[in-house]
Amino acid sequence: MEIELLTVGKTTIKFVNEGIEEYTKRLKHYIPYKITPLPDIKKNASLGAERQKEAEGEMILSKLQNSDYVILLDERGREYTSIEFSSFLEKQMVAGRKKVVFVVGGPYGFSQSVYERADGKVSLSKMTFNHEMVRLFFTEQVYRSMTILRGEPYHHE
Repeated sequence: MEIELLTVGKTTIKFVNEGIEEYTKRLKHYIPYKITPLPDIKKNASLGAERQKEAEGEMILSKLQNSDYVILLDERGREYTSIEFSSFLEKQMVAGRKKVVFVVGGPYGFSQSVYERADGKVSLSKMTFNHEMVRLFFTEQVYRSMTILRGEPYHHE
């Protein structure tokens, strides 16, 4: 199984990029993992929030394959502990999924068409995080999940 993190916008914060690179490097020993950034649609007064969500949604949908299992990182999604999330990923592997795509939307969230395409939603926290930080937190959690599934000592309960 391959895991892809599809994001709107690039990661520009240096220390966040360094953290993502570190955990992505570690993940190579466990599972194919990649982050695919989409162009950021700059806020434009004439565009409006709804139209921006629609434009981002069109970009997101254009990158998805019919066979992709799509999970939105969304504040209204299901919250998991790290162990529960590792079990969720294991179930996707056992189900024979070729690729699971997790999606981080833009500043206004997702368009209705993206919600309709999604197979599920996951929330990292009830708190709101900078979208760049979410990329690091998520990548670390995927790494943590892989170590949990292998019984390695990275995670402590």
